[in-house]
Amino acid sequence: MHVRRPLLAALTSAALAAGALAAVVGPGSAQAADVAPAAASTGGVKIAYYDQWSVYGNAFYPKHLDTRGIAEKLDVINYSFGNIHPTELTCFEANKAAGDDANPNAGDGAGDSYADYQRSFSAADSVDGVADTWNQPIVGVFNQFKELKAKHPHLKINISLGGWTYSKYFHDAARTDASRKKFVASCVKQYIAGDLPVEGGYGGPGTAAGIFDGIDIDWEYPGSPDGHLGNHYGPEDKQNFTLLLAEFRKQLDAYGAAHGGKKYLLTAALPAGQDKIRHIETDKIGAYLDYANIMTYDMHGAWDGDGPAYHQSPLYSPASDPTDPVKPGTQKYSIDNAIDAWIDGNSAYGIAGGFPAGKLTLGYEFYYRGWKGVPAGTRNGLGGSATGASAARPVSQQAGIAHYKELGGIVDNPATTFWDDEAKAAYFYKDGEFFTGLDRRAVQARADYAHERGLAGAMMYSLLGLDTQATLFHQIVTAVGSSPTNPEPTPTPTEPTPTPTPTEPSPTPTEPQPGCTAAAWTSTAVYNNGNEASHKGRLWKAKWWTQGEEPGTTGEWGVWQDLGAC
Repeated sequence: MHVRRPLLAALTSAALAAGALAAVVGPGSAQAADVAPAAASTGGVKIAYYDQWSVYGNAFYPKHLDTRGIAEKLDVINYSFGNIHPTELTCFEANKAAGDDANPNAGDGAGDSYADYQRSFSAADSVDGVADTWNQPIVGVFNQFKELKAKHPHLKINISLGGWTYSKYFHDAARTDASRKKFVASCVKQYIAGDLPVEGGYGGPGTAAGIFDGIDIDWEYPGSPDGHLGNHYGPEDKQNFTLLLAEFRKQLDAYGAAHGGKKYLLTAALPAGQDKIRHIETDKIGAYLDYANIMTYDMHGAWDGDGPAYHQSPLYSPASDPTDPVKPGTQKYSIDNAIDAWIDGNSAYGIAGGFPAGKLTLGYEFYYRGWKGVPAGTRNGLGGSATGASAARPVSQQAGIAHYKELGGIVDNPATTFWDDEAKAAYFYKDGEFFTGLDRRAVQARADYAHERGLAGAMMYSLLGLDTQATLFHQIVTAVGSSPTNPEPTPTPTEPTPTPTPTEPSPTPTEPQPGCTAAAWTSTAVYNNGNEASHKGRLWKAKWWTQGEEPGTTGEWGVWQDLGAC
């Protein structure tokens, strides 16, 4: 799950962690080993979340994405989170902290426009080394992102909407055609067109234009009672979620077509548990999404009470898995079971499957979940009972969760780092405390699995959890492999965007296309996925529906794939 604020509750904490973690081998062993990365035969897309609250106590600024070598290796940053207005059901900005997580109204009207575009950065803390001035249109993280993109022009940045605390009103915003249109239009206006409300002397029409390259939907969770306390939900969410994504795709495409033919991204953070996947039309939403980022973590944690103490992100669920299925008809939590459900379905539980593998990314967590009072047993605590959540650490300040740097003698010590070769997951045990999370071997196993299944790549939550060397991030980058030349996958051919009827015939081409077998491109013709056209002596193929986008002018993220000279 993705959370709005850190340090709220065991189920909702934005955990931080990372570091030079020991690679280990053998069931329950503490034996170090080197792990060679597998050849990346499929997608190496790398997406990561940068949290709004990073700029406060943790002092983790956009500048550090540059200086620590993160931005140059990422394809997409999801900035988390934007909220939904409780009565207007629109995207909005506010300066109001979220409430306590036990409050069903915790996220109502909350937001952080100060961090977004009112907080000034000094020269020492800014990406470009120049201090913000009082008369800039905007400052804050938004302006730092603008500077970051100037240094790393390949980098795309999405605004992420929702998360754990801000998903309450998705149900209402998605409920009718009119409410969907209004909600999506407001988000496109605020974040894509950049029309920020004037607050603190900053903002105004167009002041954030060009900063965001798309929108990430983090609805936790459609149709499910298992989201934040007080969330609105209903059975109609299953269809309405699809319709909401279709509306986002439609309006983003229309905006891009009207503004230079730019392709805007639409991604979503999606659940790994079949008890939640069942409320989603897995066979339909792939038509509208560029990437589906599966939250393959938080499967187990201190909310399980006295245990069994088990992996938060097991790759497989072997016979030795001591946990129970969450609900009758579902399989136990594991990454493999989640991906099977998305791709192949589970008819016994009403999951259709059918989601395109090449658009799925696996989640990688930068934090650790833990228990206390776990006896060593025969497997160094794995599967043992517990007396409760692990003790709160000084930085994380919350029981059941810890940063890497707070685990000191546990995670970075081969004597207390163990490998479950059946689940393909790492765990850490010392003096009755049991922690679960990533090490180098677990990272490699997850990346190898993604390559074998033909998945798109990796999603990381969240960058705030990294150490100053971004050790775990760089391990993931190495394991996942190179990013594809064009990180945007082709939309699902079985669910194309409806083709509009042209209002006028295509004009006669303005230039001859010698040697080309395809008809010449024209500005008013409609092109669908797979359609070919010739232009300026080259052959081009459309990757999705388009009209008016000139081949060769929209870059590697654009609609046209260059097939070479005629």
